[in-house]
Amino acid sequence: MLLLTRRQTIFAAIAASLAGRTAFAQSAPAKVRIALDWTPNTNHIGIYVAKAKGFYADAGLDVEILPFTDTSAGTLVSNGVADFGISSEIETLTQRAGGGDVKMVYGVVQTETARLIFKGGRDDIKSPKDLDGKTYGGFGGTWESALISAIIRNDGGKGDVKTVTLGTSAYEALDNGSIDFTLEIYTWEGIAAELENRKISRFHYSDYGIPDEQTTVIVSSDAYLSASREHARAFIQATRKGYAYSVDHPDEACELLISGSNGALMNTELVKASQKALIEGHFLKSEAGVIGTLDPAKAEALGGFLMENGILVDANGAALKEKPDFSTYYTNELLD
Repeated sequence: MLLLTRRQTIFAAIAASLAGRTAFAQSAPAKVRIALDWTPNTNHIGIYVAKAKGFYADAGLDVEILPFTDTSAGTLVSNGVADFGISSEIETLTQRAGGGDVKMVYGVVQTETARLIFKGGRDDIKSPKDLDGKTYGGFGGTWESALISAIIRNDGGKGDVKTVTLGTSAYEALDNGSIDFTLEIYTWEGIAAELENRKISRFHYSDYGIPDEQTTVIVSSDAYLSASREHARAFIQATRKGYAYSVDHPDEACELLISGSNGALMNTELVKASQKALIEGHFLKSEAGVIGTLDPAKAEALGGFLMENGILVDANGAALKEKPDFSTYYTNELLD
């Protein structure tokens, strides 16, 4: 009887140990990877806040922020290297049209943050039509020429410009006269230029017939969303909580972004001024209180513009002949 009791005790202990290990395994946080589109900046602030404040951990997630590489975040997501990525609405539309497994799942900004810029004080540039025949400093995007040409034509010009690919700072190129105009993200590059007292003039795309867009978005893939729907939902909702917190507590959020960037961000003044611009301009949170939601009307209008200008091409590089169902290019379901 004593031997049986001892055996029962040993077996019970083993069973308890195994049960404990199983429970631990079940409660271990799910690994999620998000790829950045550039070095850390205020477009990413909600992600860093959610990580630092424990919003991801509370949601049962272990989030790894992948550093920026020469490969676009959308491509990394499409190929399963990352589960999520920071991208742009234009890039996502073009990549998905070309067969990439990429889908918008969160709108970081609610309205366009990009601007067409040129050196201030130029008497020969009063409106976009004056850019005809001048030199544009580009970044290699297939959509850039269509955008620039449309802005100029909509102002009454021909849309004929010379294009060079920038190998240096856009602002330096403007200063030394190697280019006449270029593009910027106002809420970061533009704010930096203002802090440096650079004299820059700007045109808003939407003032010249270009559809408004949610410039910065978070993307995932249909493959990941199908396999890990609940983890995806948990990630997006915790991320929205991080961005909302950054709007309500900007100074703390900026400090969390800086400390989480591992030395990539040293200019505290720029970070705080950029976050201030994002908040006051209602980019992160609209005047109506919308945060994170993707706008179907904007996706449809921008997709239509890209389609009309031959920017949307299939996997073989041929321009799409039929308009895609753009509602399949994004989802707001993870925010519910």
